[in-house]
Amino acid sequence: MPGTVRPMRIDLINTGTELLLGQTLNTHAHWLGGELFELGLRIQRQTAIPDGEEIRLALLESIPRSDVIVVTGGLGPTSDDITREITAELLGLPLEQDDSVLEHIRAYLARRHRELNANSYRQAQVPRGAEVLVNPFGTAPGLYFPPQEGAVAGVTRTPHIFLLPGPPRELKPMWRDQIIPRLRAMMPGDPPQLRNFKLFGLGEAQVAETLEAPMLATGIVEIGYCVRPGEVILRAIGKPSALDACGELVRGAFGGRLFSESDELMEEVVVRQLTARAETVAIAESCTGGLIANRLTNVPGASEVFGWGFVTYANAAKEQVLGVPAALLDTHGAVSEPVARAMAEGALRVSGADHALAVTGIAGPGGGTPEKPVGTVWIALASRAAGSPPASPTAGAARALVVREHFPFERDMFKVMTSQTALDLLRRRLAGHEPA
Repeated sequence: MPGTVRPMRIDLINTGTELLLGQTLNTHAHWLGGELFELGLRIQRQTAIPDGEEIRLALLESIPRSDVIVVTGGLGPTSDDITREITAELLGLPLEQDDSVLEHIRAYLARRHRELNANSYRQAQVPRGAEVLVNPFGTAPGLYFPPQEGAVAGVTRTPHIFLLPGPPRELKPMWRDQIIPRLRAMMPGDPPQLRNFKLFGLGEAQVAETLEAPMLATGIVEIGYCVRPGEVILRAIGKPSALDACGELVRGAFGGRLFSESDELMEEVVVRQLTARAETVAIAESCTGGLIANRLTNVPGASEVFGWGFVTYANAAKEQVLGVPAALLDTHGAVSEPVARAMAEGALRVSGADHALAVTGIAGPGGGTPEKPVGTVWIALASRAAGSPPASPTAGAARALVVREHFPFERDMFKVMTSQTALDLLRRRLAGHEPA
């Protein structure tokens, strides 16, 4: 694609042996990439290395090719935490005790009824000329090294170098309070902006064929795609006026398939919609085992719109909790349109909510039949009739929609796809884009 977000080249180096042993997920690369992109910047290369001497080689590779280097980890008190020492050595900067850092460490430890030790004094060593980045949530200070002329052989001017602590609870506040202002000061002019268009139930190729040429004609700098379970994220970068024009194109082409023009998750969109309408939802789950309820309760403020969740995995639970007639289960089986509908209407009746979602399916790997292969799922959405009193035994569902889907994936992905599709059914009803 033509162009880039900015010419500034940023290298990210994540240190930590645990990252390479499969014991810890490298969330720093994901989080920092998103933070930088919001500034109009981009990570050009990310490297994960073990603790210890490998940091020397990583820095020697990055220094000649970067404008900014961000290093996470290796600032702790143990023998393998040598990021500070190696960086100082490469830049030719002697280490000196910083009394303010030592006092911070002393006070931090005292609040936890601990005392200074030899390692504490080591953490208070600061390379001459480096700026201390205060760490209110730990003992290891961050460090910023401004560019230097001729500090490294063969390099005219070193890049901006940031050394940050590894624990997320320490790194994230430091990044937002102390690194972002410095990065903004380095950036001339107004950077292009990023907008994500999230589309449900479409293929990447279909989106590209329909929208790529007209979107590029608006003058945007870049277009890209990211495929996730149940959605395609169409990424556009450019000036606000061009992004607004892209939004019109996306809405015109795909209408109700567009569920977000930001980083909102499907469940966040649904909670926002319900909150705006002062309405509530109940969830009745069989094959997803509570995943839909879990996703909703991950959203702040969900308690205002979601109060009832039923995991009715067994047929007896469907009968006793939701009132699904035994005759339906005997005649049609648990994975069927009538049972899905009865589950949704039962959840609506028991909870007194305005809407109820229900799912019942075959997650596999066994249990399928030629008529109902593994991956079959029925999803039902029932909504209360306008003016119908909550929890009224005679209050029927004004609109009951039941759809059959087939997700022939492993159990985890089957559950994710089912939950995404169920939430999208509710989203579309609330937005007035209900499928026919």
